[in-house]
Amino acid sequence: MASTTPNTCSLMVESKLSAVSGVYSLILSELEANSYDSDGVFSVHLALEEAFVNAVKHGNKNDLAKKVKIEYSASSDKVEIVITDEGTGFDPSAVPDPRYGENLYKANGRGLLLMRSYMDVVEFNKKGNQVRMIRYKDKSRRKTGA
Repeated sequence: MASTTPNTCSLMVESKLSAVSGVYSLILSELEANSYDSDGVFSVHLALEEAFVNAVKHGNKNDLAKKVKIEYSASSDKVEIVITDEGTGFDPSAVPDPRYGENLYKANGRGLLLMRSYMDVVEFNKKGNQVRMIRYKDKSRRKTGA
């Protein structure tokens, strides 16, 4: 049943790619319970996967001793996800756009592009080890930050 009161959760998971499958299920089931369409569910799933992979591979450098914190809030109007790794961080503005020039053939930078393309808000903390993403259910609020 859809709710205007967000369901919030905070989890610490191992810094390995297989550790997040249960988290995907939790968040995506919240979206389905709140009647998000298949495009919305797909968008959140893709962005969540990209952010988690970045946290494990680039942030925590595949160090199994480190953790990834995933916080989410899902309601009938939006979903907000915050992913924090234990790495040193990075400057997201320094990642070249993978759609141009020599970057077309490089493997890095595509995750950020996908996150920014499929979510309405993508923000990083100053250190660069945390990403906050929001996807609005209502299409009229998308990409406006309203």
